[in-house]
Amino acid sequence: MKFTALELPGVWLIEPVRHRDARGYFCETFRADEFASATGLHINFVQENESESVRGTVRGLHFQAGASSQAKLVRVCRGKIVDVAVDLRRDSPTFGRHVAVELSDDNGLQLFVPRGFAHGFAVLSDTARFLYKVDNYYNPSSERTLLLDDPALGIDWPVGRVKMILSPKDAAGLPLSEIETF
Repeated sequence: MKFTALELPGVWLIEPVRHRDARGYFCETFRADEFASATGLHINFVQENESESVRGTVRGLHFQAGASSQAKLVRVCRGKIVDVAVDLRRDSPTFGRHVAVELSDDNGLQLFVPRGFAHGFAVLSDTARFLYKVDNYYNPSSERTLLLDDPALGIDWPVGRVKMILSPKDAAGLPLSEIETF
């Protein structure tokens, strides 16, 4: 696997090696030893989640607060998305900044999002199936939503707000100035 540190400390782009032949391909999507060697992090993923969404759906920007904070390893096994991570670590020099990466079944890329970040994505294909591992169990009382189009974040979503398909929770996210940070 190829590991690339992105401009926000702790966020990694991971490119698994696909071994191709006449049948298709095989790849390892996660190895704890390689992950630890490349990132210096020893992660114990305890839950894996899957969602499927249609074109124009934006999910996020979500995070778990306090002791329920989660690190995530995210990937797309069908379709194409733009994946976004926002630094909510108050003492970080990159507080409030974000990274956006295209993840697809074609490119096979994965994004590691550490604790202390909000996360979300926009679906660019007809449908997208999104998979992610987390290092802490989901706790509904700790779930928070950051306003996805807060001007303070400067995120250029590839789907206009009028065309976005949002849950009521995502549409009612709080701006960065009002959100609980780490």
